[in-house]
Amino acid sequence: MSFSVRDHNKQKSPQMFDRIAPTYDLVNRLLSFRLDISWRRKVGSLLPIKDRLQLLDLATGTGDLVIDLCNSFPDRIATAFGVDLSENMLQIGRKKIEKKGLKQKIQMQVGDAMALSMEDQTFDVVTISFGIRNVPDVPKTLREIYRVLEPSGKALILEFSIPLNPAVRLGHLFYLRHILPLVGGLFSGDYDAYRYLNTTIENFPYDEDFKQLMIEAGFLKVKAHPLNFGIATLYEGMR
Repeated sequence: MSFSVRDHNKQKSPQMFDRIAPTYDLVNRLLSFRLDISWRRKVGSLLPIKDRLQLLDLATGTGDLVIDLCNSFPDRIATAFGVDLSENMLQIGRKKIEKKGLKQKIQMQVGDAMALSMEDQTFDVVTISFGIRNVPDVPKTLREIYRVLEPSGKALILEFSIPLNPAVRLGHLFYLRHILPLVGGLFSGDYDAYRYLNTTIENFPYDEDFKQLMIEAGFLKVKAHPLNFGIATLYEGMR
């Protein structure tokens, strides 16, 4: 199966994420061996160096990233918005936000990353973690991110990738194809969802290919930061 950066079969993903929402956080911790926590810290380390940041987190899910960033940088982030197509995910996120005492800082809303309701040049930073590969049209989403960023604003995109080292790559592909669907399906009760996850990871452009997509969307100073031998990559680009 070849990957297309325009894949309208992915329209099923909101319903799929609604189904797995109750176990999503638990399965994420298990399947990433808690590495996702350190990956989110890396996102925080690349936030723009300025105060009163306006932040938008796309494909926010249950809000892990936006909550972590607002907790870690309470004086630098003024307001944050989390946007996702899955209402069930957002409901869980809202409860987590209330528990952390962040209701005044973080707003969560249903929205489509390909057609954002926000005005042009609104945000200092736009983040998206493990969500860009699920959108039906990746170039359109990147253009939307670019549109809502202020001049000199920054995009930070965290996504799974395939290691370049042959030995690590072989072991990682075995994990994606055989371990991840089994464990994810066992804990969530939805084996199809985690087979879908495996397929999207394997077929998504990464490293130089994804950097090129960002450049074509208009981003400058595009960089890729491989994490843990390249099983995930953090991309950054400036407007």
